[in-house]
Amino acid sequence: MSAVQAIVIGGSAGGFSALQRLLEGLDARLPAAVIVCCHIAADSDAALFAQLLGTHCTLPVTAARERAPILGGTVHVAPGGYHLLLERDRHFALSVDPPVSFARPSIDVLFDCAAEVYGAHAVGVVLTGANADGAEGLRRMRQRGATAVVQDPATAEAAQMPQAALDRAGAEHCLALDAIPALLNRLCLG
Repeated sequence: MSAVQAIVIGGSAGGFSALQRLLEGLDARLPAAVIVCCHIAADSDAALFAQLLGTHCTLPVTAARERAPILGGTVHVAPGGYHLLLERDRHFALSVDPPVSFARPSIDVLFDCAAEVYGAHAVGVVLTGANADGAEGLRRMRQRGATAVVQDPATAEAAQMPQAALDRAGAEHCLALDAIPALLNRLCLG
């Protein structure tokens, strides 16, 4: 597999605690950009969300902003109320287009962008959630050569999202949550 440049992660119901557990296991030397889309309320403070996640992570965690660069070795968090887009010049864009799968930010939208911008240099991760957001985007990522990682639905607080991802996209790896960070470290660091 080619070098991983971006890890895109989606989660919904139960996603905050799952993200905390996943991020605390990531190696501080991770060179890839980590881009997180978790369904949060539109009026939620993305900077506070990033700060709370940052207490569980050795990598810097920041809220994604319009035209901010996508940085390797950094966790970028999608703000509530906007779709998070990835531009070919490796910068973020924010969109107020209608919700997709009843969500804005939408995991499908983020994963679609990752498929276009990073192709085989991306890893898509679907965590716990109570809807099917992310399943179609993960399928498109795999079509472009990306690696798919899905939380084992049996270990998810809400199994619907990871099960939909497995049903629609399949995955190279279906693991319990606590095994995912070690896999991501291996994929990025060898």
